[in-house]
Order: sequence, then structure tokens, then C-alpha cells
Amino acid sequence: MLRIENVSFSYGNSPVLEDINLRIQRREHIALIGESGCGKSTLLKIIYGLMDLEEGRLFWEDEPILGPAFNLVPGAPFMKYLSQDFDLMPFTTVTENISQYLSVFYPKELKERTQELLELIELTEFADKKVKTLSGGQQQRVALARVLAQKPEILLLDEPFGHIDNFLKNNLRRKIFKYLKDNGITCIVATHDFNDVLPFTDRVFVLRNTNIIAKGRPIELYKNPRDLYIASLFGEANSIAIDILKSYANTKRKIIVYAHEFRISEASGIETEVERCYPMGSHFLIEGKIENNETLFFHSKTELSMHKKVFLNVSLETINQRLQTTLDP
Repeated sequence: MLRIENVSFSYGNSPVLEDINLRIQRREHIALIGESGCGKSTLLKIIYGLMDLEEGRLFWEDEPILGPAFNLVPGAPFMKYLSQDFDLMPFTTVTENISQYLSVFYPKELKERTQELLELIELTEFADKKVKTLSGGQQQRVALARVLAQKPEILLLDEPFGHIDNFLKNNLRRKIFKYLKDNGITCIVATHDFNDVLPFTDRVFVLRNTNIIAKGRPIELYKNPRDLYIASLFGEANSIAIDILKSYANTKRKIIVYAHEFRISEASGIETEVERCYPMGSHFLIEGKIENNETLFFHSKTELSMHKKVFLNVSLETINQRLQTTLDP
């Protein structure tokens, strides 16, 4: 188990993390999500031992994790960290980078292990290419293979697919997270992309204003977001008063409604004027204005013309579900 106890950290006079407490089990996959600057990357660096703590303690099982004031070389043999700076050897080959930390005393195992990882990251045809000739996305894949080559017990990933092309990203995600599960590697990923979170992680922690403001199973946080900030990390969302959704309701309390949860009607509901229409491939994202000049985002299967009037509805099931979880304004 990884234990993070009462951890606080500041850059100068600016607090970044305050009183963070986490318990992460072996083999568990965890996501840290939140807006830029919320402390995700800083927390990964602290866990890895790149920074000295102002307050708090960290342990892997019963072994303390200490910062540079105690360790000349940061990190520990049981843990690896893939940062957004890949730290590769640019003038050597992909194969040489991946096998850098593998033992040359076992050449057969070294070759097999390197080949396995080249296939995992889908770069076998680039095995003998120098890293400096690769694209940013390819270099990110090499850096990922290099940390996996060392078979860590804990792997810390900071935006691990941020530089990788979309047409490769989805398949690579599936392969990498399956590999980590199959090999019993505990994983903590800091990400902006909910596609890294919903299908692949066991729990998610939401950071904002130096604190963890929500935690739980990804699908539960997605279905029952407590506020607009949390919902917006999973997709386009709106905060809207119930008396606007249902005119007979005698309450100004607001709930969260995702754009895809609105249903369009030609006859009744919230009267909305189309302001903009964004093609999204499988649907159109519509920006509309309602009577009180509030902006709403909703999905449409077809393109809607500017200034067209439509009516929006939300199911009672969705309203009742959100009433149980959404905080009062």
C-alpha cells in the first residue's frame, strides 16, 4: 500500500497542495484529474521523491519515501516516473533507449524483453532509428517503454498520451493499461483526458484549490458530479436551476446536466435559440441561449441553423438522480 499522510507543499508563498491524504492499494490504478496548476504533477513528483515535503509523510508499505534532502539520486528501485519531459538519449537508437537499464549479462532475456516492449508501443519498425529523428509522440512511446522495461511496482504517469496521435492513442491506451494490470503494477496517472480515466482506472481523485474535492469510482463521479467543475472534467456540462427545467418546481436549486442529456422537442420544454453549431462527427454540439440570457450546451443529431428556436427537456430520472448529489448553489 502507498500511504500519503497530511502532505502539504508550496512554491514560495503559493500553496499548491494542502493536507493531502491518500491510501492506494497494490495493483490499483488511480487517476489524478483537475485543471492546469491544481497540483497533479507536483503530487507525482512528491511521491517519486523529487521534492522535499514541508509537511506530511509518504510510505510504500512500511518503507518511507524521502526527498532529495535524504537521497542523492531521487526515486526508489520499486517506483518509476514518466514525466512530460521524456529524458531520453537522443543520439542512440530506440532499442538502446529501451534496454538501457536491462542487464547485459542476460543477452537472450534482454533481446526478448526489448522486443516485447517494442511491440507493445508499436515501434518495431523504428527499433534501429535514433531517437532524435522521431516525432514527439514516438519519443513519448519510447519513454514509456523504457520505464516499463524496469518492471516497477509503482508507475507514475504524467499525461502519458498527451503527444500521441489520436489514431494511435486509443489502441495504445488499451494495450498499456492491460499490460499494467496483467503485470500487477500499481499505477497513478495525472491527466486532463477523461478517456484515460473512465475505462481504465479503479478510482479517481479530483484536485482543486490545493485540495482533493472529490474521490471515488470514475463512473460514479461521472454519473453523479457534485458540481460543474467535476462534471466539466468528463465532458460538456451545464449548471441549471430546477425551476427552469420544470416550471412547476418551487426551487432555485441548480443541478448538473450534461450536454448529451438534453432532449430536443419542437413543442414544449425550455425555449432555446441556437447561437452556434459545432460539428463533432457523431453529433453536433449546440450553443444556445434561453430566456434569462443563460447559455446552454446540448447535443443534436442533426445540424441546427442559427437563431432556430428549439425546446429542451431533461428526464425526471436524471433530475432526481442529480438532486441527490449536486451541491446547493
